[in-house]
Amino acid sequence: MRTFLLAIIAANLWAQQPAAALPPNFVRDVLPALTKADCAGCHNQNGVASTTRLVFPEKGASNNELEAFGDTLRSLVNTRDPAASPLLAKPTMRLKHAGGPRIKPNSREEAIVRRWADHLAATAPMARRTFVRSGSRKNVLRRLTHAQYDNTVADLLGDRTRPSRQFPPEDFIDGFKNQYEAQSISPILADNYAAAAEKLAGAWEGKDPGPQFVKEFGKRAFRRPLTAEEETRYGALYKQGQAKLVIEAMVQSPAFLFRPETAPAPELWSYTRAARLSYLLWDTMPDAALMATAERGELNTPAGLEATVRRMLADARARRSTDEFIAEWFRFDTIVTMVKERRAFPLFTRELALAMTEETRRLAADLIWMPGRSFMDFYTANYTFLNADLAALYKLPVPAEEFSKVMFPDTVDRGGGVLGHGAFLALTAKPADTSITARGLFVREHILCQQVPQPPPGVNTNLPAAEAKALTNRDKLQLHLANPACASCHNLIDPIGHGLEKFDGIGVHREKAKVDLPKYNRREETQTVEADIDNSGWVAGIPNSEFRSPKELGRILAATPQCQECVVKQYFRYAMGRHEMPSDRPVIERAATRFRDSGFQFLEMVIELVKATEFGSQTAL
Repeated sequence: MRTFLLAIIAANLWAQQPAAALPPNFVRDVLPALTKADCAGCHNQNGVASTTRLVFPEKGASNNELEAFGDTLRSLVNTRDPAASPLLAKPTMRLKHAGGPRIKPNSREEAIVRRWADHLAATAPMARRTFVRSGSRKNVLRRLTHAQYDNTVADLLGDRTRPSRQFPPEDFIDGFKNQYEAQSISPILADNYAAAAEKLAGAWEGKDPGPQFVKEFGKRAFRRPLTAEEETRYGALYKQGQAKLVIEAMVQSPAFLFRPETAPAPELWSYTRAARLSYLLWDTMPDAALMATAERGELNTPAGLEATVRRMLADARARRSTDEFIAEWFRFDTIVTMVKERRAFPLFTRELALAMTEETRRLAADLIWMPGRSFMDFYTANYTFLNADLAALYKLPVPAEEFSKVMFPDTVDRGGGVLGHGAFLALTAKPADTSITARGLFVREHILCQQVPQPPPGVNTNLPAAEAKALTNRDKLQLHLANPACASCHNLIDPIGHGLEKFDGIGVHREKAKVDLPKYNRREETQTVEADIDNSGWVAGIPNSEFRSPKELGRILAATPQCQECVVKQYFRYAMGRHEMPSDRPVIERAATRFRDSGFQFLEMVIELVKATEFGSQTAL
């Protein structure tokens, strides 16, 4: 009885302790404070701070995983002086922090984080635990992209009219049009498929292709043998003399429009592998030789798979797929449809825009397909491929032949591979001016694969209007950075854009910036003055990364592991039709290792990525 009473007394005394005296709970107390500060916006697997010691778990992590993460924060704690810990000093800006102030000094949130720092300094690390996350992979159906649809009906039916030009445009998700999250079929697209099928089948009106037709055509259209039920159903149509209806029905079937990432039955695995390889490497259906390879079981071993991939990459059709990858990665669709203000950029035409995309396409193809080339020269190449329009834009002599290879003189700062191309510089600019922020953001997200947090709700993102004196874009952004809510992200992206400011909104080199002064009377003519350009830039998070030109920036990026791995990540997203997950980390690391070990040969990376994902296996996605 006495023991029981003592226990009750002790419990009451514990309950009466002030909250500050209780041991902190990371999930209940600390994580909300860090969430309010939006620390995870940069410190995530693909954030701009992904290479630091602080990386938050993925969304949906369990409490056990979050508690384990909270314990890892002791690497940011000064055990001798917890108050001086980077965990506290950086978000409050007592120490330099690229993300700017995230926690207000002397606030409740700082007190919570301080208690956690004290707790970590006074306790031993928790035992290491391994958490196996289930359900990160799932079976999906991937719809043929519009380009794949056109290529497939061309190979299947000989129709090269490109029916998809009548289809609604595809959405870009994670930088690409083939991500399965956006591949549902809308009612409009379904109607388009029906109209296309009727037109495609019209050429078969009245034809009798023979008694093996349903099986043979069905096998090619569905990329696998027909089931008994399918053979009976389509055979009944054909027996009525309706070959046209068989074709019309098959090219509207889900078995034609979609392709599974896993096979519905073990005996179909080889066919599934063949289709996955074909649509990745050729952007079209498997041909007879690839189907025969699948039937012989040559895709069922790593060695057989690699040999097949190498044969496919040696086929001219493989260039079509890599062209599409580059076009989507660098948004050629936006370049050829963008509008530039005629007075500001009189040289810009649709023909010039198309030439810009061809220049970038040819540089990438040269690095991908010429033996022994390093793909990282995509950011450092001191040569390019010009036609007359581009030569005029770059102020270089017109080449003897259209899009022939041209070396940049050492006296110009153009270089830098794609970073000096009109395509990149025009894509990341406004209709009438450059955009420091857009250029920096593109480098972060597309070239370093780092996610930059969205602006806080209600923040005015417009630059201030010019005053009586000439303000460059850099000057205006300095005024914008006076708002701490803006500065935290702009400090990560704007310095990159600063270093590219000597190239205008279509890529013309300039030494001065033209600035329009404000009009105080509508009848006054606009006055334009020239202002000096400070093109000193740097990449926050990369040591010794100061630069002043695309050429210098390209060298910095190409030597950076994040940039090298981003090539792998971008191709992974294109190949798999989805964003990478933490569980994909070993796959990406394996492909990145072979990429580096091969001297950054793009095709070696492709081969390893196919193998590393066990492409076409029952567990891969």
